Order: sequence, then C-alpha cells, then structure tokens
Amino acid sequence: MCRILAVTARRTFDVRPWLDAFAARCRTSGEYQGDGWGLAWRTGDGWERYRSVDPIWDRDESRFPASTTYLVHARSAFRDTPVAVEHNMPFLDDRTAFAFNGELRGVRLSVPGGNGAARLFHLFGRFRAAPPGLSTAALERLDRTVVARTDYVRALNLVVADEGGVHIRSRFGEDPDYFTLHASADARGPRGERAAVVCSEAMTVPGADIEWLPVPNESGLSLHPPGERPGREAPPEPTRPGNQSGTAAQDPRFSPAPSVLPRDTTC
Repeated sequence: MCRILAVTARRTFDVRPWLDAFAARCRTSGEYQGDGWGLAWRTGDGWERYRSVDPIWDRDESRFPASTTYLVHARSAFRDTPVAVEHNMPFLDDRTAFAFNGELRGVRLSVPGGNGAARLFHLFGRFRAAPPGLSTAALERLDRTVVARTDYVRALNLVVADEGGVHIRSRFGEDPDYFTLHASADARGPRGERAAVVCSEAMTVPGADIEWLPVPNESGLSLHPPGERPGREAPPEPTRPGNQSGTAAQDPRFSPAPSVLPRDTTC
C-alpha cells in the first residue's frame, strides 16, 4: 500500500527537506514503496506535476520549484498491476490534486479509468461537479458510495489539495498502525516555514518542529495554512465514532470535513 504526504503554507517554501524525510521513511517501510512516485505543486490558480516510475529515494530534486502547497504520493503497486507512470498519483484536474492509499475488496461500481485509483478520482470529480461543488462534500460522498458498494474496505484514505486547503477522508478496517494518517495544524518547517501537514506516518523531519496527531478512523478533516482563515470550502460535519481524545478531530485548529472498478482496488 502507498504512502502520502501533503504540506501547505501561506508563503512559498523549499520542499526538499520534506521530500528527503518522506523518501527515507518510504525506503524503510515494511511495505515496498518503490513502484514509482509523484509530486504535485500549486502554481497560482492551478497545478503542475512530476511523476516517475523510479523509487522516490532515487529522485532528482533540482526540478521542483518553491510553492505554497505540495502533494506527494509513493506507490506500492497491487499484485499484477503494471508499474507505469500513468498509474502514479497525484492525479490532477484544473482545481485539485488527488491521492489515494488503501485496498478495496469486492467493488461493485462501473466508472472509467486506467486503474482503481484513477476510477476513484473520476468518481470524485463527478461528485464535486454536483452542488455544492466542494471537495469536502465530494470526498464525503465518495467515501459513502465506496463503502456501500464494496464487500470489504481494508483501507480508504483520500487526500485532496485545492484552493481551499488540504482535505482528508480516512477509513480502515484493520492494521491501524499502518493505515492511520497523522496531521499537524501548525508545524514549523526546517527553513522556518509555518505549515499544515498530513502524512501516512508521523515522520521526523530534521530541523522541523511537528506536533503530530492521529486522524481518527472514519472521519474527515480540512487543513489550512497556519495563520490563514479557511477559504470558501465549508465542509460538512464528519463521522466521529468512539473516543476522539488526543486526535486531530479534537484540535480546534482543524476544520471538520466530511470502465469497471476492479473487484479488488488498491493504490
């Protein structure tokens, strides 16, 4: 299963220290994360992207400009799924960058796309095109739809970055040590940047000060650059089962958010 990192700040910053730390964790992961990777970054009103079939720890950093928002995805290909650059996330449209981590078994949905993750992205775009036109609402609807049409959700972690921030939906049925996302609403980066961060692991970034909190299972959150009021996204209330003490859902700095798919889908 794949790994995800998203970082957003008010001002542009150098992503290289974050990438170094993320790549090191991917290289030592218990699951092989070397089936390619991708990086999307915000450019004014849109996005640019780099993708490669090489492992993230073999990357060329010189090509990546400073930006306010980055979304990174390292791929662990599922079973016999081809290692091909077009399967690498993040996936992009005019407004958003999208990444998925997880595994779905017995999916009963019919939508176009080159692999399972691309089909989830297609559904997300379809749902966001409907009123109210928000990424948070689309993620919540995508989560509900997949759960209703899937025999078993081993994990469904979705991270979307747009003009309003970084939006998360997290769900897993097993292995919380591996599938729990971690977030920080106001981290201090290694170059002094204040940033909001979500990652598949509570990683250490040399020179940074990050207070990681686990994202609760079956929940949604939105991250906004520290010191900035939330944008036009007005996310719905998330599902909040069980005891949320000491989690990102309890931190007031976070906003609450709410072809044929293969029968087994993973990132």
